[in-house]
Amino acid sequence: MNILNFGVGTTPASLLQQAVDARELGYSFAMISDHIAVTPDVHETYPAPFYDQFVLAAHIAGRVPGLALGTTVTVIPYRHPLQTARLAANIDNLNADGFILGAGIGWSGAEYDALGVPFAERGRITDEYLAAIRAAWAEDPVTFRGDYVSYEGVRTAPAPASAPGLPVWVGGNSAAAQRRAARLVGAGTRTGCRSTRSGPGCR
Repeated sequence: MNILNFGVGTTPASLLQQAVDARELGYSFAMISDHIAVTPDVHETYPAPFYDQFVLAAHIAGRVPGLALGTTVTVIPYRHPLQTARLAANIDNLNADGFILGAGIGWSGAEYDALGVPFAERGRITDEYLAAIRAAWAEDPVTFRGDYVSYEGVRTAPAPASAPGLPVWVGGNSAAAQRRAARLVGAGTRTGCRSTRSGPGCR
């Protein structure tokens, strides 16, 4: 189930009620959308107010037990991979029912521009950041060398609590997204395919 974390009339109380309803209807997990800069094109589909997906997941984890929580999807290039790794791992530890990191590249060029991230390079950034995120979950301290981020000896604890690992669900509708999911499986990451707003399938 998706928790609608945006739009007129969305309040902290209504967000919690959606989570309670999901649990009482028998859903085992609830997913939360991602935008940081609500540019005019984003506002047409995901109108403000927009509640941050990680903050909201942590809030629900403390108030509504009995649901795995996740993101549908996190636009991976929007945040430094160390931040994403820590946020996901922290919520996975704080929520007894676990956390799912939905991973995608996003679609709004205007939002990318507002955040100062190159839209044309979003696929390559996503691939590198996902490798960095997985390294941060597996190694403490972690050293990483890439084209977009590099660092040495960074402490990353706590590691995710979920066994055999925090699941990553790849979102998208391209051959590149399918290859991204396949690489994660090959690397031993729990992964899967989820539908997005443009239709069903592995993305």
